[in-house]
Amino acid sequence: MASSDPVYLRVVEDLRRQILDSTLPPGAPIPSRVQLTQRYGVGETAARHALRVLAQEGLIVGRVGAGHYVRERPVLSPLRRSRSADPPALFAADMQAHGRSATWDWRSEMVEATPDIARRLRIDAAEPVLRTAYVLRGDGRPLQLVTCYEPAEFGEGLPLPQEGTGPHATPASRTAAAGVTITAASEDVYLRVPRPDESDRLELPTGTQVLHLERTHWSGDRPVETSDIVVPGDKFRLSYTIPLPGA
Repeated sequence: MASSDPVYLRVVEDLRRQILDSTLPPGAPIPSRVQLTQRYGVGETAARHALRVLAQEGLIVGRVGAGHYVRERPVLSPLRRSRSADPPALFAADMQAHGRSATWDWRSEMVEATPDIARRLRIDAAEPVLRTAYVLRGDGRPLQLVTCYEPAEFGEGLPLPQEGTGPHATPASRTAAAGVTITAASEDVYLRVPRPDESDRLELPTGTQVLHLERTHWSGDRPVETSDIVVPGDKFRLSYTIPLPGA
């Protein structure tokens, strides 16, 4: 390490190495700030900063009144990705495969399309779109946030519940009622830091990142619905089946 590096990095790198090679196994206590200052010859500010960095990396968790511990290594459950245009149904199938019960609630409202949503739906910014926000739960615990956007035309003339729980008219059913057939689905996936409201709703531990899926359903070359799907990065891995020509 270069001599110009902050002194707390010496503590971070040594503790990180011990955690990753299981010298400090999951559940093991991390030395207190006082112990770190004595062991590494650093000040209390450096010890505090080192603990903060390790918590932000998701390697340790703090327990009120009990110090810090090595975080348990999660077993990632697969989330299947397919052409299904019904997020709750796909989620329910995944939960059933894991032996969990699936529940969800939603809220629908007409809003103006943001520039990003307008680009994804190939409409003008500020055009009306129907936004439906879901919270999907497994055994009562929040596991996914899904926000769907569809052009307002697919909801015209249909009664639209503003909020509720369980089965309801989905974007796929509205496009089908309008005589539009979904022919393909595309996804862009990236890892990011959750917003504070997402951390609260998903009950995420400090330092947990999320997988963000931008999913769009197509009818030919026309996008007819697009969704933002937010999944805890410490609970799931994405599982894709890709059909090949002639298969």
